[in-house]
Amino acid sequence: MASDDDDGTKTVIGRPTGLGPRGQLDDRAHYLVVVEGEERGRRFELGDKPLVIGRSAPAAIVVPDALVSRSHCRVGLAMGEVFVTDLDSSNGTYVAGERITGSFLVSAGERITVGSHVLEHEYRSRKEVHALHEIDKDLENAAQYVRALLPAEIAAGRVRTDWVLQPSAKLGGDAFGYHFIDERTFAIYLLDVTGHGTEAAMHAVSVINVLRQRAIPGVDVRDTGRMAAHLNEMFQMDRHGNMLQSLWYGVCDLEARTLAFTSAGHHAGYLVGPGREVAAPLETANVLIGMMPGYAFKAGRVEVPPGSSLFLFSDGAFEIEVGDGDEWGIDNLVPLLLEPRQAGLSESRRVLETVKARTGRQAFEDDFTLVVATFA
Repeated sequence: MASDDDDGTKTVIGRPTGLGPRGQLDDRAHYLVVVEGEERGRRFELGDKPLVIGRSAPAAIVVPDALVSRSHCRVGLAMGEVFVTDLDSSNGTYVAGERITGSFLVSAGERITVGSHVLEHEYRSRKEVHALHEIDKDLENAAQYVRALLPAEIAAGRVRTDWVLQPSAKLGGDAFGYHFIDERTFAIYLLDVTGHGTEAAMHAVSVINVLRQRAIPGVDVRDTGRMAAHLNEMFQMDRHGNMLQSLWYGVCDLEARTLAFTSAGHHAGYLVGPGREVAAPLETANVLIGMMPGYAFKAGRVEVPPGSSLFLFSDGAFEIEVGDGDEWGIDNLVPLLLEPRQAGLSESRRVLETVKARTGRQAFEDDFTLVVATFA
């Protein structure tokens, strides 16, 4: 156990090792797991040799963060306990939110913060960790399958597209796509299935595969309200594990320069004109897909001036915790859509990097998905 002394240090009596509860062989080990920052979910087992956390090799745990020193801190075991030692880092090492000096005890469940990255101390069974590793592999395989269905960017022509999808630690239900229905008609869509994990991801794949079809018997895929109604009948929640999904589906007539759209339980997409004066919300009041059989989905229509850009995004782009209980919301995100383009960056990448800079976050609780279509 540990106690606080007058000088702020901790006196430690090491925990016994060898046997666990009820006398069985104890296979528990100490781990650091990344809970915020790049490579969320990655674990590092602590052994006899201390591990240095730093910005670049030869650090054992490399954290590519400008706020992290080359050799930032050292984490190791002493008498069966975990200690972290700051190595005179420029921006400090924090334990449980407090900046430390020298060596400091890190109890199980406490977190070490270096720059914008957070690592948590876990003390758990190696068997449990192995099982988690197998689950993570299954999730990564599912994530790779979902990513394989995402469309390539369109660099030239009457419609240009770019997108970013920065996944969270959990496999989410975000998916999107776009395609030409014919030479003059362009479809674009984004959906978000409730929940996380392989079930949500595979459900998203099922829906997106229907949306990718250029012709459906008995359904005019150019009629956005009818298309939403078709999906609603196909994916009723009582037949699909109680899963629902929000959807934004649009079809642009490139000759008439009009965009028809339907949002089903999804927040607005935003149309930004060539002068970037206004981000016009495109939203229709409808229920989620799968919620109510026989529902008649409403549609909207707008003109699309030459040079306009359509921004579609998931709620992971604006439901972001920024500390002290505050949240980066949609009212913070939308003004970024009007900011000037940046040389060398796509529009989606520009927005993502700006959100990171203004929230101080490198990773997010949910998938950050943003799709941009620019109409010549």
